[in-house]
Amino acid sequence: MVRHGRSTANTSGVLAGRTPGVELDERGREQAVAVAERLARIKLAAIVSSPLERCTQTVAQLSAANSVGVQLEERLAECDYGEWTGMPIKKLMREKAWRAVQVHPSSVAFPGGESMPQMAARAVAAIRDWDRRLAAEHGPNAVWVACSHGDLIKSVVADALGAHFDLFQRIVIDPGSITAIRFTELRPFVLKVNDTGGDTAAYRPARRGRRAATDAVVGGGAGPATRD
Repeated sequence: MVRHGRSTANTSGVLAGRTPGVELDERGREQAVAVAERLARIKLAAIVSSPLERCTQTVAQLSAANSVGVQLEERLAECDYGEWTGMPIKKLMREKAWRAVQVHPSSVAFPGGESMPQMAARAVAAIRDWDRRLAAEHGPNAVWVACSHGDLIKSVVADALGAHFDLFQRIVIDPGSITAIRFTELRPFVLKVNDTGGDTAAYRPARRGRRAATDAVVGGGAGPATRD
């Protein structure tokens, strides 16, 4: 999963939500190029994206580098923050509900929008649905990219870790970062979280037998260097 590059709303301190026309700033465009360069040597089965501009702009160069079209997925769109949409973060921090967002997000429903558990449920369902579909079409070693937003990616990571949703704020997902999860019959494996540089070996599919693909390695294993 790729979080979109830094946006004009990020730098202006505004909660963009689903506001149309929010684009990448100069740093965000650089981050999009970096993601495309890092993943250019990995054969992608699909690129799936939130329909919001900051995400489609992020994966545009990745799509060109891999000759794979971008498929839009509404369930990967940003949280519907309702009346909070477009408001300055500094002002929102004074809202009574801000504390609940920090420590008890499973209780939060944004006025005029959706609840945080609703956001998490659709994000997890979208990722798992696409992963099953692409594995059926391209095989269990298929690698694909989903481009989405910070809170949605954090929700998917928390689900993969088996962590209660109220703990998802402990996860950090920066703009332009890559997070990798491998789904198996028994469990998901979280390979990378908030990766903004370095070796991409962990993203390449490994040759595994049926049991090795689903079992955790006792002792931790030798790492991605053995995935030739």
